Amino acid sequence: MNENLPPCPQCSSEYTYEMNGLMVCPECGHEWVAGEAGAGDGGAGGERVVRDSVGNVLADGDTVTVVKALKVKGSASGIKAGTKVRNIRLVDGVDGHDIDCRIEGFGAMQLKSSVVKKA
Repeated sequence: MNENLPPCPQCSSEYTYEMNGLMVCPECGHEWVAGEAGAGDGGAGGERVVRDSVGNVLADGDTVTVVKALKVKGSASGIKAGTKVRNIRLVDGVDGHDIDCRIEGFGAMQLKSSVVKKA
């Protein structure tokens, strides 16, 4: 039944299945679009495209602005909307956190592209 479905790009499980246009791995819970290249395989799918909250394509080194106030664990105050973040790096993070950055006053952290706008 799974002869023509690709293995999971994270854990290499062969028990993947398709659900609502996504490929799903029942062992690690990873979900991905069927047409995308696997993680790190450099396949014919090309590079992964990361878009901000309004649809602009983001790249390494861009400057972004936080569009939504964010709570930070261990901090009395969070990150205010309008905070500029310079020199971002795009990463394959956990739980959709695909931007690695350093925010002044908070230090290194990861953000979701859905809460930033390209400056």
